[in-house]
Amino acid sequence: MKTVCAVLLVIAGASAQFKCPERTGFFPDPVQCDLYYVCSRGEFEEKLCPDGLVFDSKDPNHERCDIPANVDCDERTELQEPKPSPGCPRANGYYRHSDPQACDKFFNCVNGIPHELPCPPGLIYDDTASTCAWPSESHRKDCKAAKRDSLDDGFSCPEEEIRGPDGRKLPHPTFAHPDDCQKFYICRNGVMPQKGSCSKGSVYNEETFACDDPKNVPGCENYYENKVEKSKTKKA
Repeated sequence: MKTVCAVLLVIAGASAQFKCPERTGFFPDPVQCDLYYVCSRGEFEEKLCPDGLVFDSKDPNHERCDIPANVDCDERTELQEPKPSPGCPRANGYYRHSDPQACDKFFNCVNGIPHELPCPPGLIYDDTASTCAWPSESHRKDCKAAKRDSLDDGFSCPEEEIRGPDGRKLPHPTFAHPDDCQKFYICRNGVMPQKGSCSKGSVYNEETFACDDPKNVPGCENYYENKVEKSKTKKA
């Protein structure tokens, strides 16, 4: 109770000293990042962002509260007393999952209610940036990359980055099937393997990472003719 009273006294003191920089607009408190003032005709009204959000002071013509990761509070380090609930350290915002092993999941808290959300395959939740990130780029040191999945034929996505013909990293690289010119593999986000197949009449070209005319793919020029011959042989 003493702590709450002390915070209220600090806010009251700051409010008493505040003066509108302009006659109209929305202006931050110099000390508390989730406290701001609405000025109209030179008179101000004190307002608080919802718990977990802070005031974005970039544009005095707009009233905006956002997650701390998107706002530079600078020296405005004070915050209102938190209103925690199970899964939510504060009533609003994005937070790491309560299960320390669930690195690829997080909570979006809205008015104290946690909503569980998944990260895309291969990513983990980085609570410093309030977003999902690659383990190598995340500030979290308690999480490692998940074990890579493999398909029923044994294919799994390689760990190294794959770059296209223009030298850029491919977000969803594709790979040729070892035995079938028409088939290929897709690695979603570079880690989640899936099977793919070119439309009838085309084959996969591993040089262009796309389906192509058989005549442009060495070793697959007679793919469809050979399939017809094999089919006739089986029927005979």
